[in-house]
Amino acid sequence: MTLQTLTSSPARAAIRQKQLTALKGLLAELVPGNRFYTPILRAARLDGSIGSLQEFFEKMPFTEKAAVIEDHHRHPPYGTNLTYPLGRYSRYNQTSATRGAPLRWLDTRESWQWMLNNWKQVLRAARVEPADCLYFAFSFGPFLGFWTAMEAATQIECLCIPGGGVSSLGRLEAMEANRATVLLCTPTYALRLTEVAKEEHFDLGRLAINKVIVAGEPGGSVPAVRQTLERRWRGAEVFDHHGMTEVGPVSYQCPERPGTLMVIESSYLAEIVDPASGLHVAPGDTGELVLTTLGRLGSPLIRYRTGDLVQEDLEIAERFGRHELALKGGILGRLDDMVLVRGVNVYPGAIEDAIRSFAEVAEYRCEIRRTGAMAELNILIEPSTECSDGDGLARRIEARLRCCFNLRVPVAVCAAGELPRFEMKAHRWVKT
Repeated sequence: MTLQTLTSSPARAAIRQKQLTALKGLLAELVPGNRFYTPILRAARLDGSIGSLQEFFEKMPFTEKAAVIEDHHRHPPYGTNLTYPLGRYSRYNQTSATRGAPLRWLDTRESWQWMLNNWKQVLRAARVEPADCLYFAFSFGPFLGFWTAMEAATQIECLCIPGGGVSSLGRLEAMEANRATVLLCTPTYALRLTEVAKEEHFDLGRLAINKVIVAGEPGGSVPAVRQTLERRWRGAEVFDHHGMTEVGPVSYQCPERPGTLMVIESSYLAEIVDPASGLHVAPGDTGELVLTTLGRLGSPLIRYRTGDLVQEDLEIAERFGRHELALKGGILGRLDDMVLVRGVNVYPGAIEDAIRSFAEVAEYRCEIRRTGAMAELNILIEPSTECSDGDGLARRIEARLRCCFNLRVPVAVCAAGELPRFEMKAHRWVKT
């Protein structure tokens, strides 16, 4: 198996040595208490005496999401991936269930603090200070969302304002009343808030927001989305982050290169593999992100196939002296989101980058229709109130898509307010 740039520099070698030490501790902790991983580790002849990461990669099979889901179905409600007795667990979250039934995830106090420490790294990279006032514009439901972000921010003594159960206008008014300096939400909802401000004649210039930290969708690393957000939020810095309920907070935006995400490798053993073969891709090639949670001992995931497509940024270390794994363009797409349209691989992020380059688009939806093995893509756009020629806008978008993908993608115009708006993860791709 070909490894990525594991020991290409002393700094990388030091990172890998620390990861090996943490991995040994994780594997030793799981047997025999964790009923999910114990038989897997024993069959692979892996324990805390593992000699190298190479040995681990060669012996340890991947953890597939389907296997985790099946384990939850067979052993409700939490599955068997629990290292300790149930009484040790104090936090509950569940996945957002954008694809099927949600996974219920438990954490011990120690595992929860591990995630908070990861978020503190994100906040430090975003240059959030104790003097900042953070507004969390999300619903505070059972999914992980920004729960860990808020608790991490309180530990660095920021003033944190929860925005659950509040209307969009109410959230804008709360940001103004509390002189909030940092907004945390999804990229889609950050755009929606600016739309509501316009509808309600709320002057965003009255706000003190100078930073928008986004997560939950790839938009924060999509150039056109970033530019749109920065323009609508009066020059506020957009800072991207990504994570998953199953694994926790994974990465933060490279401070020197927006659009690139840095994996928190003190907490995660990350790999980029070919989705078909499972082998590590060559440095700089696109592949699937695979993660091992080194510190979430109570409910770990080992060599977990995330389904996220990423590409290593090979220039970060040389240009900026950052030696953690860098993901160029952030999350490029998901394996199950890719659509083959007339022989061309089309990813939602690439479509969004093309559409959001037109400031007159208020919202859009992509409709996939299959005829046998063939997939056809059609796009609906809702022009903003400033757009006086919706049909002309649709033709210009068609031309951009033809240029980007060498495909003719029909674009139709719908009436104002016809397309849904989203607070959490947007669902713009629908099958008809």
